[in-house]
Amino acid sequence: MIRSFLAVELPKAIQKKIDETQADLRSSRADVRWVSAEKIHLTLKFFGNIDDSRIEAIAASIEGTVRTTQPFSLKVRGIGVFPHVKNPRVIWVGLLDEKGILVSLQKELETELEKIGFEPEARHFQPHLTLGRVKSAKGKEALTGRMERYREEEFGEFEVEGLVLFRSDLRPTGPIYTALRELRLGGM
Repeated sequence: MIRSFLAVELPKAIQKKIDETQADLRSSRADVRWVSAEKIHLTLKFFGNIDDSRIEAIAASIEGTVRTTQPFSLKVRGIGVFPHVKNPRVIWVGLLDEKGILVSLQKELETELEKIGFEPEARHFQPHLTLGRVKSAKGKEALTGRMERYREEEFGEFEVEGLVLFRSDLRPTGPIYTALRELRLGGM
């Protein structure tokens, strides 16, 4: 069994900008478990623990959708929280998809993956990059005050050219991600 997910990787320049922002937010001394900037990605589908023999079926089921979707641009902008600023649990950076391609792609992927037995997500897809998870109320006011500086921050723009099917191995020091398949958009 392997733990796996389908995601979009971020360019190094955007990871670097996120890392710098996280360093500033860390100085609030809030009780947050930060995601390492080089491990931040846009998850399109989390599969959980699956038999590794299903990897080929996953790749085959979404191949048509991936091939017919042309590369597209995403803007990385602004910081926010789920569920609410008064009770932050997840700190995120937003993604702006001006042409709506990302949401459409994610829906099509869900439809194809449902055909091979993967239940669609119950929650509405909200494209975001998770920066950290708030563990307690310690330092919350200082953290949300610092976050205000980044509410409209521009982290950059990038071209989504493919998707990656990852394996995730959980370790006490954090997850280790291994790319199992790379799927190029537009049949590139």
